[in-house]
Amino acid sequence: MSLHVTATEAPDAEPATRVLRQFRIVFNSVKTHFRQVEREAGLGGAQLWALSVIAQSPGIGVTELARSLDIHQSTASNLVRTLTTRGLVSTARDGFDRRGVALRALPAADALLKNAPLPFAGVLPDALSSLDAATLHRLEADLGRLIALLATDETSAQVPLAQL
Repeated sequence: MSLHVTATEAPDAEPATRVLRQFRIVFNSVKTHFRQVEREAGLGGAQLWALSVIAQSPGIGVTELARSLDIHQSTASNLVRTLTTRGLVSTARDGFDRRGVALRALPAADALLKNAPLPFAGVLPDALSSLDAATLHRLEADLGRLIALLATDETSAQVPLAQL
């Protein structure tokens, strides 16, 4: 007999308590992955994800990077600034009016990415992308109801989990 009781194996607990335990499992999984990324790659989770997108799309701009990561453009700019300062990304003015910036991963980034833990996007986006459409639809609707009850600022939807 196991002494460890999982969130779903606690029938004596109230449903709200079991769901709270499930959220804790999800959040702790995400936090553990980000700690592993920081320890092994020396970068935060959002920085690693941004770096991987830049490496896969040489010449990508900050606007496209923000769209790829589903984050605010100013957040993407801050990530790029950090990656540039660390010598992992180069920037070059691009386009007719030279306002655009083309991003490229430098050789140090390739070495870092080769040894960084996967998935680059993080464990939660990776897990969500593997769910079927019906499950995602139910989860979206149910979480929408929860968010409405929290009466929270929904602008936080574009803040990477690694930065929370």
